[in-house]
Amino acid sequence: MEDIKRIMLTAQKNEITEHHVYRRLAQSMKDPGNSCVLKNISDEELKHYDLWRKYTRKDIEPSRFTILRHFLISKIFGITFGIKLMERGERKARTAYEKIAEFIPEASSIIEDEHERELMRLIDEEKLRYVSSIVLGLNDALIELTGALAGFTLALQEARLVAMTGLITGIAGALSMATSEYLSTKSEADAKDPIKADAYTGVTYILTILLLILPYILLDEIYVCMGLSLMVAVLLILLFIFYISVAKDLPFKKRFLEMAAMSLGIACLTFLIGFLVRMFLSIEI
Repeated sequence: MEDIKRIMLTAQKNEITEHHVYRRLAQSMKDPGNSCVLKNISDEELKHYDLWRKYTRKDIEPSRFTILRHFLISKIFGITFGIKLMERGERKARTAYEKIAEFIPEASSIIEDEHERELMRLIDEEKLRYVSSIVLGLNDALIELTGALAGFTLALQEARLVAMTGLITGIAGALSMATSEYLSTKSEADAKDPIKADAYTGVTYILTILLLILPYILLDEIYVCMGLSLMVAVLLILLFIFYISVAKDLPFKKRFLEMAAMSLGIACLTFLIGFLVRMFLSIEI
């Protein structure tokens, strides 16, 4: 019985904590529709808390640190990502609920309660509407720039020169991709604003190239710079694919391996091209 009581107290604390997270997010929303959705989820969490309190007969304080952490994550990375990330913790909690369902039948109602998931689908968030534009900017920058930097590294053999060449190539690519996204979005009959789509693609592209060329700006050892640049590329892929997999409920491993293989494969190919160019043209810098 002590184990059951401990599970109930943990569940009770989680529910009241999540109630406060959703309530704070609802209060911070400018969009009344999103605010209403989050308020309804908050009310559901409070009902769950009251159910556990009926059995534990104790009042539990929420975790202030967890409230702040999830609130900040949601504000920085988007409401949908923040909620889905918090939901992952709830899925683990459901395993514990199943253990005590035979002693407390009402625990099953919480396991089967899908109101939060249904309500969450109603949230309209700009970040997810323009995620395809962000994917375009990131994916194109990673594949083009990792390859270009690898080729420039062997062909030019000087870190600052590689950084300058990579920056010029990257800015040209960013302008080209942003323009293409603007024209593409303008020709489509969807809810996206062409100017915003253009901005998301262009800004994502430029931020990515700045991170990729940073080792070449800070260090002098050319091959160390290339190794660090490739590590940055893999880290960016890891973080972005994790974000998308959480926010859109997509598989993580396959997408990460696919994108990482493409970026690193192109880098290896262009490194080889750089080697062949130097060898056949007998160019020394």
